[in-house]
Amino acid sequence: MGIFDLFLQSSSSVSLLGALVVLLLVYFISSSFSSQEEGKDPPGPKPLPLLGNLLQLDLKRPYNTLLEVSFFITLCPLFTVYFGTKKVVVLAGYKTVKEALVSHAEEFGDRDPMHIVEEFNQGHGVLWSNGDSWKDMRRFALTNLRDFGMGKRACEDKIVEECDYLIEVFKKFKGKSFDTTQPINYAVSNIICSIVYGSRFEYDDPEFTSLVDRTNRNIQLVGSPSIQIYNLFPWIGKWFHNRKEIQKLTMANRQQNLRLFSRLKESLNPQMCRGFVDAFLVRKQNLEVGNHFHSENLLATVLNLFAAGTDTTATTLRWGLLLMAKYPKIQDQVQEELSRMIGSRQVQLEDRKNLPFTDAVIHETQRLANIVPMSLPHRTSQDITFQHHFIKKCIPLLTSVLYDESEWEKPYSFYPAHFLDKDGKFVKRDAFMPFSAGRRACLGESLAKMELFIFFPTLLQHFRFSPAPGVSEDELDLTPRVGFTLNPSHHELCAVSCM
Repeated sequence: MGIFDLFLQSSSSVSLLGALVVLLLVYFISSSFSSQEEGKDPPGPKPLPLLGNLLQLDLKRPYNTLLEVSFFITLCPLFTVYFGTKKVVVLAGYKTVKEALVSHAEEFGDRDPMHIVEEFNQGHGVLWSNGDSWKDMRRFALTNLRDFGMGKRACEDKIVEECDYLIEVFKKFKGKSFDTTQPINYAVSNIICSIVYGSRFEYDDPEFTSLVDRTNRNIQLVGSPSIQIYNLFPWIGKWFHNRKEIQKLTMANRQQNLRLFSRLKESLNPQMCRGFVDAFLVRKQNLEVGNHFHSENLLATVLNLFAAGTDTTATTLRWGLLLMAKYPKIQDQVQEELSRMIGSRQVQLEDRKNLPFTDAVIHETQRLANIVPMSLPHRTSQDITFQHHFIKKCIPLLTSVLYDESEWEKPYSFYPAHFLDKDGKFVKRDAFMPFSAGRRACLGESLAKMELFIFFPTLLQHFRFSPAPGVSEDELDLTPRVGFTLNPSHHELCAVSCM
């Protein structure tokens, strides 16, 4: 989908007028960007005035276009792309991404926030902020996520408990096909809720389900073509329906969280914090005005943690179950290993060393699913010449790392052997980078790993997953839907009890 397709599909006369303005500007602007300095920028496709390379991008799946461009520029793993007038350097391939994000972590450690995000976050929170505020929020978040269970047995127990609730939901369908989206989203979200708010929610609690559903809808909308255009041309895109929907959903989530905060504050006991919000409120009370522990940072950080703690892990689990249904022989191998090594008892984290094939399947699911293909955009914290080129803003193309043909034997296939040696033992791979790397690596990585290793094998212990009636394994579509993160396209699965 190109930029003009968006205007042609719009019934708004204002949007059509905006399109005409763009056409006139393109017609009258004949020179290239004045900011482009010949010889200093990495090579890349020639941009048009104002539009840059937008007409060459698939706005539904820009990561695919960028991956194609990277194939043609083999002599330089960096290339320049213009998103409108915004010049961005794309980092492609494992070696380049690692060198930038790890070896030059400080220089490549700032975030380049999108316009739609800045509208609501205003530089607050932990995902999109920079400077001292980001440092304080990330340090506080990491400390308290660990204090309230991340990486500890207490958190493992919470995940095991949530597995029981999720299994009961699956059983209610009695082997009939159903959409796994909401129950998996609710189960995974309850883990971050127990850490952030101090308690889990019932799956039929409208306050909880609406918060989860709105969050996941927002994540889908942020990756839509119209919002990408809005980020680049706010003066054109502000009439797009998707922007208005995001605004409505975000405001509803903000108000709902403020109500939750108010209830938690009423029953706050500084000597016995129940979760992240309590700990933040106590810190806020004990510090002088003017620090970064204020109400807006609390709200933005909680919304960041809630979204990140729900979407990526739940999405990975849904991909995992879909892949099991599509590749039943691999599902057989997982279930055979679980039966042989675990039997009917509950899977525990310490079982990982005895379940190499299951662990390899989980890792291969993360690699192939490629949940965040373009990472989150970075900008350099200081001037840097990297691989002989001056860089300010960049996109670490994680797709090019997870599908790097020099690192993976079968990069475009579901091939768990990527993570197994010749003796069938699990092996770590340096190019496995689904959580990004460096200063901006996912702060919930250890939590996500715990969840995946308990949820996935537990579900495979209890159920056999297969396509909906009338759908063959070959017909299961692995094309991701359009969104900021790559969720599976709509599908239904049958979960037949096997215990």
